[in-house]
Amino acid sequence: MSDRPRRRIARPAPRPKTLANRRWASRVYHEHFDHDPRRERLFLASLGFFGGFGVARIVTHAILHQRGPFRNLSIGGRHLHHMVFGIGGLLAVGYAWLGLFGVTSDRARASRVTAVGYGVASALTLDEFALWLNLQDVYWAKQGRQSVDAVAVFGGLLSVGIWGAPFFLGIGRELRKLAR
Repeated sequence: MSDRPRRRIARPAPRPKTLANRRWASRVYHEHFDHDPRRERLFLASLGFFGGFGVARIVTHAILHQRGPFRNLSIGGRHLHHMVFGIGGLLAVGYAWLGLFGVTSDRARASRVTAVGYGVASALTLDEFALWLNLQDVYWAKQGRQSVDAVAVFGGLLSVGIWGAPFFLGIGRELRKLAR
């Protein structure tokens, strides 16, 4: 043995395993969606759909109970339903997709934005499904349940569970690693 003291090699301190370090979530996201842009668009449309539906319901409840800054919109004394914005959004996204804007993998940001826009617009439209089925405003009546049923059926088709399952499993694996 040598009489010389051992020299320590300076190593960077390990990063703390916290949820604040978001790089792992980004890595898992890219692992599961970079190779399949269609799957990513379906997943983002699902998130937009369920998020849009949730926000629409929260805002309509706030309007009904006169809470917060929300009020009914009217133009020329005619009530403007949120379905109008949904149909407008669907028309806009459809037109963009006809022009191949947001459908090619070389324009990832446009692809993501149009996918989320499609989901939100679909939610706004289907949240008022009972209105277009009954041709009268039955949002808060018993028939208004038809809108919720339509949202459940369409949401099942988009299904975050199916299109995003590998991503969520990857997130679960990473959370288990953090817990160790």
